[in-house]
Amino acid sequence: MPSISDEEYLLKQIENGSSKAFEQFYDRYSPFVFRIALGILKNHADAEDLCHDVFIELYHHAASYNRDKGSIEAWIAVKTRSRCLDRLRRAKRIHSRVEEELHNKPAEQPPVEEQIILKDERETIHRALNGLPAAQRVAIYGNFFLGHSHRKLASQLNRPLGTIKSLVRYGMNNMRKYLKEQTKDYQSKR
Repeated sequence: MPSISDEEYLLKQIENGSSKAFEQFYDRYSPFVFRIALGILKNHADAEDLCHDVFIELYHHAASYNRDKGSIEAWIAVKTRSRCLDRLRRAKRIHSRVEEELHNKPAEQPPVEEQIILKDERETIHRALNGLPAAQRVAIYGNFFLGHSHRKLASQLNRPLGTIKSLVRYGMNNMRKYLKEQTKDYQSKR
């Protein structure tokens, strides 16, 4: 049986959980892994990240090395290259998705008529909201504009949950009345 090299011995020690062996292995091969990663990824930070990822994988899968399939350097180089290509493919998929979303994004601005209507509606809603008693206004704003749950509002405002639910319900009823009056006024002016 052929004798094992220092590197193979380190791998066996890593497999048995030796952090000292892993440290030595890392010190010996990290420049090699980094050079491969930098050559493929063309980005220093990405190459450093990938270098760490490869060594974490090597740490957890040290037993997967088979000397009959090649040298330790070849084994490490193949793992590094594979991880680099995985990262490039993932980045390309993300980039494609972003490009597709940007390409399919509807026009930023609605037509002028629609903008005017939306502005009027917003102003009417704000007037209705401002016409509410302060407690109702805070509850409505927190629930509908900020998206907070009744429970979260109760906690934030230090009020019982039932009180918050009542404030939201009464506030909505008062806003509904105000909006109905506005609609009647608008229709009577026509």
